[in-house]
Amino acid sequence: MKPAQAIVLAAGRGERMRPLTDTCPKPLLPVRGRPLMHWPLQALARGGCNGVVINTAWLGGQIQTRFGALFDDGAVPPLALQYSDEGRDFGGALETAGGIARALPLLDEVFWVLAGDVFAPDFPFPQQALREFAAGPRLAHLWLVPNPEHNPGGDFGLSPAGLALNQAVPGDQRHTYSTIGLYRRALFADLPWGNPQGLKAPLAPLLRAAVDNGDISAELYRGPWTDVGTPQRLAQLNQPT
Repeated sequence: MKPAQAIVLAAGRGERMRPLTDTCPKPLLPVRGRPLMHWPLQALARGGCNGVVINTAWLGGQIQTRFGALFDDGAVPPLALQYSDEGRDFGGALETAGGIARALPLLDEVFWVLAGDVFAPDFPFPQQALREFAAGPRLAHLWLVPNPEHNPGGDFGLSPAGLALNQAVPGDQRHTYSTIGLYRRALFADLPWGNPQGLKAPLAPLLRAAVDNGDISAELYRGPWTDVGTPQRLAQLNQPT
């Protein structure tokens, strides 16, 4: 099987979604008649992605049972799926960077990273963006979104040259990281290849350090986007239009 061009993060417990996630993993909660994770998989397939790794932990068997080895909803090209089962291998999730490091042997040199609990059905995942990123020097390219009510201070600034900043340019503001980005394996070089010991490692410190070094580019995305982090946001998405 070819190295995958994307990893969808689906290992979290979904504490803020309880009690809904006590018996159902958050990526399988229904949004507009389909599991929440259906939407990013459909968008990746529409964009021409050749394959996806899904990392799992909490109730991960349900995710594998639901989606299997091939995503094919009839509306987009079929998409090969592989799984990195952190729950089976280590008894729980490895945090974001630890989970990505664990999956690196299944991933290509550059790859998309996105959360399985974010609703951005129109994001294009363009192959041209992947090729341009692969030809450039950066360690990651992040898509930022206008700040939602639950994150008014944002996460990253954006320089006029298109670099991510830990602080905003004077006169501007920081924007929220959409959880969608292009990454290079080299960003995780300080973690053991394949993370065989199951080290837990967060992503934010790696990104912050690389941003300080000028190694992260970014751009704004203004399409529909929701971090489905609470029952209230889930209910809002499911309101009749």
